[in-house]
Amino acid sequence: MKILEVKELTKQFGGLTAVDKVSFDVDTNEIVGIIGPNGAGKTSLINAISGLYHPIKGKVFLEGRDISHSKPYQIARMGIGRNFQSSVLFMSLPVIENVFFASHLNYRIPYWKRFLRTPSAIREESTLRQKGEDILKSLGLEQIKNETADSLPHGYQRILGVCIALMTNPRLLLLDEPLTGMNQNEIQVMTDIIRRIRDTGVTIILIEHNVSAVIKLCDRIVVLDNGRKIAEGLPKDIQNNEVVIEAYLGREYNQ
Repeated sequence: MKILEVKELTKQFGGLTAVDKVSFDVDTNEIVGIIGPNGAGKTSLINAISGLYHPIKGKVFLEGRDISHSKPYQIARMGIGRNFQSSVLFMSLPVIENVFFASHLNYRIPYWKRFLRTPSAIREESTLRQKGEDILKSLGLEQIKNETADSLPHGYQRILGVCIALMTNPRLLLLDEPLTGMNQNEIQVMTDIIRRIRDTGVTIILIEHNVSAVIKLCDRIVVLDNGRKIAEGLPKDIQNNEVVIEAYLGREYNQ
């Protein structure tokens, strides 16, 4: 079953076409990688899917529903979560508070009851805080939940960014370069986390420059060049695609 369908998606900035008639589908419970050099249009594509950009042409469908011109908060409520290249964190606040603040879309109690601290509002807040604790535990950050975000190593900050995205209850998770700046041990930890998230039933689209990690992690790969899709297929097919080898991996690449 397809959870996402992208059809002829186009986004321009002035005279620059950042995304040029890109089409691809994502099946439920897949990990789909999107690769390409800087300027290929990867992040612009993700921004258009998540509502930060509105395409000038083309459509995006989430489980058959047209979300092409929905606002980011509406798309998040529909079930698409995301991280960012730069983790969006309140650096001076504890880890648990960073995660809890991402729960604002999950509130059902009216604001005035939360302001007055009514019993029902207190119960809901307690439930959401427990959910944040559970997410931190599942991704291995429970022991540092009370440390401030700015005190964390880079790898933990990237994991925290994923925890924040999970707090929005996504069925589809968009990860923009989650492995950036990581050493090999941190990369292994993050790739294990991504697999565990998928195993809970969350579909994942992954943008990443670490081609070796993408080939090992993803079920399918989409390749962009100057905003256009130039290849799509299984990792082994992409790995052996002459156009991809020439444009992205280089002749010396050998898995």
